Amino acid sequence: MGKRILALVIGLASLAATARADDPFLRRTATVEVVEKVGPAVVNITTERIVVTSPFGFRSPNPMFDQFFRDFFEPRLQHTLQSLGSGVLIDPEGRVLTNEHVVDRASRIRVSVGDGRELDATLIGADPNNDIAVLQLKDGEGLPWIPLGSSDDLLVGEPVIAIGNPFGLSSTVTTGVISALDRSVRTDQRVFRGFLQTDASINPGNSGGPLLNAEGELIAINTAVYQGGQGIGFAIPIDTAKRVIHELIAHGEVAPVWLGLDFQDLDAALVEALQLPANLRGALVNRVRERSPAHRAGIRRRDVVTHVDGSPVSSARGFFERLETVTDGQELRIDLWRDGEARSLTARAEEIPHDRVVPLLEDLLGMRLGPRANGGSYSVREVRAGSGAARIGIQPGDLVLGINGRPLDDVDSLRRSALELRGRHRALVVVQRGSGRYHVTIPMV
Repeated sequence: MGKRILALVIGLASLAATARADDPFLRRTATVEVVEKVGPAVVNITTERIVVTSPFGFRSPNPMFDQFFRDFFEPRLQHTLQSLGSGVLIDPEGRVLTNEHVVDRASRIRVSVGDGRELDATLIGADPNNDIAVLQLKDGEGLPWIPLGSSDDLLVGEPVIAIGNPFGLSSTVTTGVISALDRSVRTDQRVFRGFLQTDASINPGNSGGPLLNAEGELIAINTAVYQGGQGIGFAIPIDTAKRVIHELIAHGEVAPVWLGLDFQDLDAALVEALQLPANLRGALVNRVRERSPAHRAGIRRRDVVTHVDGSPVSSARGFFERLETVTDGQELRIDLWRDGEARSLTARAEEIPHDRVVPLLEDLLGMRLGPRANGGSYSVREVRAGSGAARIGIQPGDLVLGINGRPLDDVDSLRRSALELRGRHRALVVVQRGSGRYHVTIPMV
């Protein structure tokens, strides 16, 4: 009897297995349908970058040092580096969304699409602060694409699907869940905020590929692998990417923004002097510039800014780092402490007007700059007595070639240099006097 029952059970199991094998609908899960729908829009990106080295085998990532080296040491040696990444087609015009670091300093970009073709691509624009880039494919019309979804209602624990080309293995699919929201990731150059964390496997080469929800909607762009552990990856929410994409397509770049605030760090002495709560953390507003976004929002001198859009502010520099990822017209919720109580205001970030740049730089460094007649750098027109520039011996007529590693070769570089100095305590400046060039550190206190 027992043998007959066992045989019956085995037979039923065999029939069930055969039914599953014969019925593809039992295996056609939501993930399979998403991959079939979105997979053709995912592309493989190969870049080439020309690297210049000295005859002694030294290569510097600092463009200012490279320029100095090229001026004094010849011959130069050149070779080409290749790198791989992923991307996703986002419109019928053949535009590709990817990471900025995938195409950084690329001299040539080639994109492999789903039908096997390899197409040249040009860079429409890139924003390193948000790690977003948009490419234009040549002859890319008629290719499959997917629209941008939304990331404002994501849930921790909901399933996600990543598609990309890790290690050059095209069309690789991994699955997982959203592990956390609003993560901060620190790299050698900057801190990225607002990332999604996922346990869907993201490996080198996945960067720039799509992260999708269970309905196949594009909710994020895969970006980074956590080097300290396995199974932890990060992605840029698509709502953040949307703002950047609009700016890149319209202008080729993301213009730096300002609110019109100057800060100082909040230390124990200031907390005691201003009779603030001992556990208060933030940055103290010491100036609100006239006719600025902060002035219109009602922010006042002596306010302590504690959060920007929910992210804590622990220092003046931290506040300005947060602004580096903000786009023109974006509304920000500013949480602050004023007159013994917590308040919240809304300020709309704006592109800094050109006529505010030189005065801002003069306030920070203590020297007024003006463009040279033949271009290429800026000359010192005036040095404010008692300023950091005056204390180290900067004189009118000196040429300023670069600030903090950024060459000053046009108005935009001057503007970006000025805004990048906010919240810092010192600046590294390349100065030319006569035939001599000098790297000097100017205190900004």
